[in-house]
Amino acid sequence: MRGRLVHVGSAVVDYVYRIDALPAAGTEKTATSYARVAGGGFNMMVAASRTGMKVVFGGQLGTGPDGDFLRAAFAAEGIETLTPPSPSMDSGNCVAMISGDAERTFVSWPGAESQLTPAMMAPVTIMAGDWVFTSGYTLSYPGSRDVLADWIEALPAGIPLVFDPTPVIADIPRPILNRVLVRTTWLSCNTNEAAEIAGTGDAQTVAIRLLAEHCPRAEGVVIRAGAHGCLVRIADGGTRAVPGFEVGAVDTNGAGDTHIGAFVSALSRGIPPCEAARYANAAAALSVTRHGGSSAPTHEETQEFLTQHAQATTAHGWEEATAT
Repeated sequence: MRGRLVHVGSAVVDYVYRIDALPAAGTEKTATSYARVAGGGFNMMVAASRTGMKVVFGGQLGTGPDGDFLRAAFAAEGIETLTPPSPSMDSGNCVAMISGDAERTFVSWPGAESQLTPAMMAPVTIMAGDWVFTSGYTLSYPGSRDVLADWIEALPAGIPLVFDPTPVIADIPRPILNRVLVRTTWLSCNTNEAAEIAGTGDAQTVAIRLLAEHCPRAEGVVIRAGAHGCLVRIADGGTRAVPGFEVGAVDTNGAGDTHIGAFVSALSRGIPPCEAARYANAAAALSVTRHGGSSAPTHEETQEFLTQHAQATTAHGWEEATAT
C-alpha cells in the first residue's frame, strides 16, 4: 500500500479578483469577477489527491471564518487535517489579482499558519512509506520557521522530503533554508528561486550547483519554467529538459502547485523522475486552461491529455539535454 503525502506547509483563503490589467499607482480598477477560494498549499494537496495519492494536512488552520472555510474545502476533497485548530487566531488570507494576460499578483496576510509550537506539531505522526512536503511560506514566518525546521530535521532517515521554496524564498533566513535543503530529497522550484539559492547561470548549470552545493542528500531537483516545461537533474549526474505543452492559458494561478503535486504523486507510484516530470507538465498545462488555483486535473484527465499529445513538443521549451 502506497504511503500518504503529509503536507506540513501553509493553507490560506484566496480572495481572487480578475481585472484587465493591474491599476496604476493611485488609480482604481473594477474587477470583472470575484471569488473566495481555498489556496496556498491547498492547491498542491488537491493536485496530489486528484492524481491518486492519499493526502493529509499537518499544518495549522485557524479558528474563525477563514479557518472554517478551509476545513470545509479540505473535507470536500477528502483531505484529513491532523492538527486541531489554533485557539487564538484565524487562518491567513491572500488577495490575488489575475490580469488579462493570465498573470497574477498577490498580497498576503499571515494567520494561524504563521505560528507553530512543538505541541501543535505533536499530532503529526509519520508512517513508513509516507512522503512529506513543505514550502517556503511556513519557513518565512518568524513564528513558525524554527519549529518546522526542527521537526523536519527529526524526520526518520528513510522518509522523502519534497521542498518548494516558493517566491518568498528571499524572506527565509539562510541558516533555516540551508537546514531544510540539506534534508531535502526532491527540490522543486522555478528558475528565479533556483537562482536565489545557487546563483545565476543556465538551468543545467544551476541544477548541478543545487545538488552539489546545497542539497547533498537529494535524489534530484526539478527547475520549473512554466509553459517551457521543466529541467530534471538526477543525483547520479543525468540531466534532462522535459518540454511543456502548448495550451490556451486562462489562469496560471496554482500551476506550480499542480506541477509539484502531480510530480510527487507520480513518484510515489514508482514512475521514473523524467516520466513523472512529463506527467506533471501535462497536469499543469491542463490546470492553466481552467479558472482557479485548485484547478488540478484528475489522473484520468492527465493520462488522456498525455495520450492526445503523445507527439507534442512545445514551441517555447528548452531543448533536451543530457549530461554526466
